[in-house]
Amino acid sequence: MLFLGLAIFYKYQDKPLKSLPIYGQKDFNGTDTVFHTIKPFTFINQNGDTISEKTFEGSIYVTDYFFTTCQSICPIMSTQMELVAKEFSNNKNVKFLSHTVNPENDSINVLNDYAKAHHANSDQWHFVTGDKKQLYDMARESYLLNAEVGDGGPNDFIHTQNFALIDTKKNIRGFYDGTDKKDVQRLIKDIKTLLKE
Repeated sequence: MLFLGLAIFYKYQDKPLKSLPIYGQKDFNGTDTVFHTIKPFTFINQNGDTISEKTFEGSIYVTDYFFTTCQSICPIMSTQMELVAKEFSNNKNVKFLSHTVNPENDSINVLNDYAKAHHANSDQWHFVTGDKKQLYDMARESYLLNAEVGDGGPNDFIHTQNFALIDTKKNIRGFYDGTDKKDVQRLIKDIKTLLKE
């Protein structure tokens, strides 16, 4: 019995004790369950480089929405994201993707200054701009970060404090309040769980 117990212990000691849920609508294709996945995208980051879903292939990543002139929740969120990025600074399999909700004002240079202010490693943490409609569609339809209906037009505006955790298969594995320190600690813990899957 002792040997059996030790064998089971060693077999499972590096496996996560829990599995994170997969969020979004599920479909059945006749043979298997098909989970909601993040759709393809193309944006420009703080260095002027083109960023797409391929940039994140094989990586876990955390995503959020912000704007550089925000004086309410965004500075708190960016500071919390900076702490998470620092926690995983030596892990190339963990990345971060922050989308501006104000592409008219958040130019590449503005995003670059903002990234530097948050000590972002541009190989790991991308601050992106692009077409407003695409940015907003991604928030609503891919990341499920905003439930409000909008058209991405001049009067449309998204302002959410939520982070989404995306796995290597482009599935959403968690939502977190980026202004809540305890929830951000939960995010760190969940990233470590995903890394063991």
